[in-house]
Amino acid sequence: MKTTLLIMAAGLGSRYGGNKQIDRIGPSGEILMEYSIHDAIEAGFNKVVFVIKRSMDETFRELIGNKIAQKVEVHYAYQEYDSLPGGFVPPAERTKPYGTVHAVLAAKDIISEPFAVINADDYYGKDAFQAMAGCLRRMEGKAASMVAYYLRNTVSENGHVTRGVCETDAQGNLVKVTETYKIMPFADGTIRDLETDPNGRILDPDALVSMNFWGFTPWYFQAAEADLEAFLKAENGDPMKKEYALPTLVDKLMNQQGLKVEVLSTKAVWFGVTYREDKDYVAGELKKLHDCGAYPEKL
Repeated sequence: MKTTLLIMAAGLGSRYGGNKQIDRIGPSGEILMEYSIHDAIEAGFNKVVFVIKRSMDETFRELIGNKIAQKVEVHYAYQEYDSLPGGFVPPAERTKPYGTVHAVLAAKDIISEPFAVINADDYYGKDAFQAMAGCLRRMEGKAASMVAYYLRNTVSENGHVTRGVCETDAQGNLVKVTETYKIMPFADGTIRDLETDPNGRILDPDALVSMNFWGFTPWYFQAAEADLEAFLKAENGDPMKKEYALPTLVDKLMNQQGLKVEVLSTKAVWFGVTYREDKDYVAGELKKLHDCGAYPEKL
């Protein structure tokens, strides 16, 4: 059975000020997604799908695709406006992609097995891939899974971030996920949401949040295509900026179609690069992992 990893790497990196997906951060010039791929292969993943822009194709193949093709099956999907469902045509002036729901849907003709989804510019931890790989091997039908992290470990001192804040039941299943914008740590030690309250609504630092490490079955594609088409045609939000995020879709599918989402318990630690100022911290954390033997001298 294929165990597939889909890597969303078509983002613009606007807050970072450049293409952070291919910025070299590791001690020997590694890019962040190389760590995810390394950990995924160790966990038993044997197929990798990159979701990118067509303009990035040659760069991606030279940088990493050709390198890992010796170890796993590699495919490319393209998140472009011509891959929108229902023949939808965006406003002529729009340059922004339509979000992570569209990114995953771009791979619908390449994936026919349970698969994991991650961001290209996050470090998820070895344990997270082990947990997800085991889950995918038993997942079927209308089911999904996610790796959750503590909110306090996912904020940035350099600006606000967006997180899917989660609620679970006693059995460890997801019951609600709320895409929450403009989350920032404050000098008094609190973490606050500035989107819903100009003074900052205080959030629980131990709240579980989604960092876009999801597990889906192929059922996802049928559900996502219909829902994204409806979202695109709906006259709500700014047509130049609106996006459809995975946590929002998952929450809707749980409430309206009975999707069951297992929250995976792991010891994994997350870190990532949202702003260019985050880079030095992440580089330091990666060096520690190499120095302690978690990774070889060079990936």
